[in-house]
Amino acid sequence: MEHRYDDGLVLFISDLHLDPARPAIVQLFLQFLRSRAPQARALYILGDLFEAWIGDDAMDPDQPVLAGMRALAQAGVPLYVMRGNRDFLLGEGFEAMTGAQLLPDPTTIQLHGHKTLLMHGDSLCIDDVEYQQFREMVRQPAWQQAFLSKSVEERKAYAEQARSESQGRNQSIDDYLMDVNQGAVESTMREHGVRRLIHGHTHRPAIHELEIDGEPARRIVLGDWFDQGSVLVCRDGHWDLEGLSPPG
Repeated sequence: MEHRYDDGLVLFISDLHLDPARPAIVQLFLQFLRSRAPQARALYILGDLFEAWIGDDAMDPDQPVLAGMRALAQAGVPLYVMRGNRDFLLGEGFEAMTGAQLLPDPTTIQLHGHKTLLMHGDSLCIDDVEYQQFREMVRQPAWQQAFLSKSVEERKAYAEQARSESQGRNQSIDDYLMDVNQGAVESTMREHGVRRLIHGHTHRPAIHELEIDGEPARRIVLGDWFDQGSVLVCRDGHWDLEGLSPPG
């Protein structure tokens, strides 16, 4: 299936890290699904929709976030979700619960006349060798099968420990390690024959102008949803990053 949008509104978000411990952001996302998203030709979520996803079997399909996504899909808005480093275990059960379609990372689409590459972004952070080794390990089918064979409580405990260790590590490592490597960005865009790249992961929203093989190029970094929402709004050839204020 080709993802092609010659005109109209297309929305991109990432890094919501939805968690019951942050109810205001959950409500902001539900409000976004009801008000803004129905106007779009498609909604793309480029990873880390959830703070943790320990397996499709551990989730209630009637919980508000999944129900809200299902309602959007049933209203006829195509909903595409890419796995991130927090929710890499999203599977067919998630698709069935939400009506969303999981996308491979990376994925190429045609967006308003531009061949555009979509990624979560963590694979571009190649300077962080330790993280890349972890990323490769948890994406192995054998590792995932072993993890999913554990009880839900065991998986929850592992996720909590992993989150705690990640937060501690992020406070101690050099800042550049958590950002993309410019050489990796350029080689990846060159490999896929694109001059537009949209990704998340780094929580550093910006639109970067660059040059690849003498041609102008653009890298759009989506923002996180910790203190407010962040959405890339693509309409009529204009690509704009916009903030969303939590309700109340």
